[in-house]
Amino acid sequence: MSAPTLAELLITACSETWRDGGEIIATGVGPVPRLAASLAMSTHTPELAMTDGEAFLVEDPVPIGPRDHAHGHGTGYLPFSRFFDAAVWSGRRHAMVTPTQIDQYGQTNLSCLGGTYAKPKVQMLGARGFPGNSIHHPNSMFIPAHSPRVFVEGEVDFVSSVGYNPARRLAGANFNDVDLRLIVTNLCVMDFGGTENAIRIISLHPGVTLEQVKAATGFALQVADDLATTPLPTSDELAIIDQLDPHNIRANVVKGNPSAMQEAA
Repeated sequence: MSAPTLAELLITACSETWRDGGEIIATGVGPVPRLAASLAMSTHTPELAMTDGEAFLVEDPVPIGPRDHAHGHGTGYLPFSRFFDAAVWSGRRHAMVTPTQIDQYGQTNLSCLGGTYAKPKVQMLGARGFPGNSIHHPNSMFIPAHSPRVFVEGEVDFVSSVGYNPARRLAGANFNDVDLRLIVTNLCVMDFGGTENAIRIISLHPGVTLEQVKAATGFALQVADDLATTPLPTSDELAIIDQLDPHNIRANVVKGNPSAMQEAA
């Protein structure tokens, strides 16, 4: 079997988002997070629930890409109209999303860049479900291109989802349900274990240096005392990823070989 690609490393790293998560719905937005959730369900956390991306819960993850109308063995009917009551508002969901901007306390932006709110330089999707999702259930993030344009200095241009920013904690408000877990990028894995729940680095991908990550981040990063190297996927995990992505869509999301990242940087 050929050496793992960077995309495959990221899929396995992202799958750790749902490890030991219990009987919740795993939502991966985008090819890498979707494959990661499917890998988690297929390996270390089989109790996870997933949908076919349309209206049914499934016993086995559905491969991504073109497929016929067969969705595997459905275990329940869960159309979009019921999804909020069954998973979102009850906290029985863990989503991995890809925002446009993130600041040091995990506030994200999916709405607009630059300018003013009334007249931004760039108008994007809008906050969509981010505000409610960020206070009702656990969330993690996947960033395919780690840069200061994503991990911004100061605050994000528009706060689309709640983070741990102490300056935003209004007196008397309850922030106990804010639950941000992991951020996986093409350079490293981070969590929110820093001072006042600030972002910190917990592992570097093979060949990546701490200096590279700091240079690609707009704010001062904290570093875990036991900084590790992100594990490469096993042969069994690679075989499962092949089954989950028969059209090799992952190859078009992130390119590169993790063992050669330092030389290519």
